[in-house]
Amino acid sequence: MAPIRVLTALDHARTQYYHFKAIIIAGMGLFTDSYDLFCIVPVMKIIGRVYYPPSAGDDGRPGVTPPVVVSAIVSIALLGAVFGNLLFGVLGDRVGRGRVYGSCLLLLVCSSVGSGFSICRTRGCALTSLCLFRFLLGVGVGGDYPLSATIMSEFANKRTRGAFIAAVFSMQGFGILASSGVTMVVAAAFDRFTGHPAPLDTPEAADIAWRVILMAGAVPAGLTFYWRMAMPETARFTALVQHDVLKATNDIGRVLTDLDLNGIDDDEDAAAIPRTPPWAPPASQYGLFSLAFLRRHGRDLLGCASAWFLLDIPYYSSTLFQSQIYRPWFPPASQQNVFQEAYDVARFQAIIAVASTIPGYFAAVLLIDRAGRRRLQMAGFFLMAAFLFALAGPYDHYWRGNAKNAWYIVLYALTFFSANLGPNTTTFILPAELFPARLRSTCHGISAAAGKAGALVGTVGFLWASQARDKGEVQAGYEPGIGMMNALIILGAICLIGLAVTYLFTPETMGRSLEENEGERGDQDLQDADGGMTMRLQELNLTPKSPASLVSSHVSTSPIHPHRFSV
Repeated sequence: MAPIRVLTALDHARTQYYHFKAIIIAGMGLFTDSYDLFCIVPVMKIIGRVYYPPSAGDDGRPGVTPPVVVSAIVSIALLGAVFGNLLFGVLGDRVGRGRVYGSCLLLLVCSSVGSGFSICRTRGCALTSLCLFRFLLGVGVGGDYPLSATIMSEFANKRTRGAFIAAVFSMQGFGILASSGVTMVVAAAFDRFTGHPAPLDTPEAADIAWRVILMAGAVPAGLTFYWRMAMPETARFTALVQHDVLKATNDIGRVLTDLDLNGIDDDEDAAAIPRTPPWAPPASQYGLFSLAFLRRHGRDLLGCASAWFLLDIPYYSSTLFQSQIYRPWFPPASQQNVFQEAYDVARFQAIIAVASTIPGYFAAVLLIDRAGRRRLQMAGFFLMAAFLFALAGPYDHYWRGNAKNAWYIVLYALTFFSANLGPNTTTFILPAELFPARLRSTCHGISAAAGKAGALVGTVGFLWASQARDKGEVQAGYEPGIGMMNALIILGAICLIGLAVTYLFTPETMGRSLEENEGERGDQDLQDADGGMTMRLQELNLTPKSPASLVSSHVSTSPIHPHRFSV
């Protein structure tokens, strides 16, 4: 049996129970990622009251975490994610997706628990320890991106591959909802246990509350550890990278019991082989930093990394913009105790998740294999820009004084819906579909690292730049910035740049096998070499065989050998 037959059978496989099980297993890392991202906002409120108590000159205002500390705690996890993207991306291609998948989840679970313990209770020691464990947490979360996307893309069939990968990514929405739910339950329980303390009275139990919130995020991921360790290596890695077709067939047969290896005819087999001229260098001869890779896949990698970088600047900035949205709807911090303040922040996050974030993910799952990745990504960038401009234009003259207007929240929620419908989902999918099996995880890791770099710019840069230009209106601990209106205009312009990058550099991958996606770009880049070689053969009175005849001869007459079928 030619090795391509196993892969073609996968591309035509019916949806089975294991596909849904793989979605849950692969999605737990992304669940923990969003849990950590959103729970850190109310946790910072609690830490500010515990470790930065008000001084005599604070005029009855509660303690607040200094902006420098907030920036450090947020950015350290993102730096860890960049490192994890690159490290586990490379390991996924060198060692195997399955062999490092469990290690990644174990690191993620242990660092989540460590973030809660944070060793000690003095301010300097606790925050230093928190930063250390959050860096390790970022490494685990970052590593989960390329591994989960690659594994799901290589297990799925070509008809519903986009929906399966989008479903894995949609676990982020449930992570947001879980973080809000856990924070609300913990805050309400501690508020009742401590006897509903006064607004400026922060009990010692608050130092335990934020730790419980952080550690709870490790529970769902830990529950899937056994099933993640039991997952077999993907058939594409085993067949195309390790060149062990028999093992690939046996492994995939254990989990996809309804896989029809005999239902694929030779014409389908041959059509799925990338149409590369026989005189072109074998795929195994060029590396990531070679000119051949640049010609074949450099444009795709640039498009994936650039779009993800541009998306995460406004996306992560919007999460910090929430404080401007919910502040008018709840009592001021000076009239709430520590638990009530954390509860209200989490409640608003839950409302946004249910109203916009999760519906956006669901819409992406439904449309990704109908409208296509490229169209959704362009539409999402366009809609994000439109809603950000709608918030920015009248911000100083209207929205700032009418923050309780329902349309203000609707426009803000629609930016999240548009992001999750389009680029926030598609930037996760496309790098898992465009590159050769032996470089797929690495290229996804590079793209994801670019995205986390954009998140770093968005969180830290927006946190400071969005401050009012008038020093009298600047939040405590900040310096004057460019103002919220100008910051939102810049974010909208970045979305338009993302739209242009998608139009210029992003190909469509819908309905095609992974081997077709990686082969088409190589064919286009090798057309000139094909024509030049044909002329040379004609001078020597030789007639080159067409790629179709070569495929036919390999499938029908050549003895089967794994190394004859290179990608």
